[in-house]
Amino acid sequence: MELELKRPLVFFDIESTGLNIPIDSIIELSFVKILPGGEQRIKTWKIKPWDYDAKKQRPITPGASEVNGVKDEDLVDCPRFCDVIDEVVNWLEDSDLAGFNSAKFDLPMLAEEVERVRKYTGKQIDINLHEMKMIDVQVIYHMMEPRNLKAAYRLYCGGEDFDNAHTAEADTIATYEVLKGQLDRYPNLKNDVEYLANFGGRPRAVDYAGRLIYNENHEPVISFGKHKGRTAREVFNTEPSYFSWIAQGDFTLDTKRQFEMLKDQFMSERIASRRGGKPATSKPLDDKEVKDAAQMLKDHFTGSLF
Repeated sequence: MELELKRPLVFFDIESTGLNIPIDSIIELSFVKILPGGEQRIKTWKIKPWDYDAKKQRPITPGASEVNGVKDEDLVDCPRFCDVIDEVVNWLEDSDLAGFNSAKFDLPMLAEEVERVRKYTGKQIDINLHEMKMIDVQVIYHMMEPRNLKAAYRLYCGGEDFDNAHTAEADTIATYEVLKGQLDRYPNLKNDVEYLANFGGRPRAVDYAGRLIYNENHEPVISFGKHKGRTAREVFNTEPSYFSWIAQGDFTLDTKRQFEMLKDQFMSERIASRRGGKPATSKPLDDKEVKDAAQMLKDHFTGSLF
């Protein structure tokens, strides 16, 4: 069954230097873009994994190299992610996303690379991955037939194994074929991107690492540690130093960015309240208001994070 699309759907897969998102990098990125009407476009990038702090190529872990077959010397002459970001964004523009287990790894890894370009190059990147619908074909598969991509391909695509497993392009094309097979096999699955993206009823995360999730009132709630279950707003009001701890801690850049955006929102609301309810953006902060904002953080600093 072909997909019924209102806008393009980009299937994607990533191979990386390892599985630790904050310290690993993409080495191969493949897109299979399906346009409304069924036209298919494919693009694969081989990428030199770059350590922006050390300003050198990041090594591939032995375990990752054993799985994907890529060695450090294979990537020496390849572009860095920051060199291809414009082309990547162009492929993603006005599209939704799909992948196999991509919501847990590939999408957070892609977001981390985007945030690194923002942080280390200062480049303005006109893409917000959080606004894009994301179909995770593995979620549908595990809900319907709990197993892995090779088994899914055998089940939904004629009983044969596919060639070149664990190369980004082969895995991406196989994932596209599996989703079409799932729609053929399960009549109760709606051929609709929004429905498929939400299939399985998993909690919606604010950041890709799931450190913040939305509650039933669509409020960001902290999902780990001593503040687990408390809203981010409540924690900011009682212990704003926690947000500084997140900014300095061993978290993904995407997680840090989401906490920083919430901090800015909460601070703006306080300033607006002090102005008598006027929007915080109605005029620039004067020196006194800047000092007041700093004092608010100082007054709430507890000196204890644990």
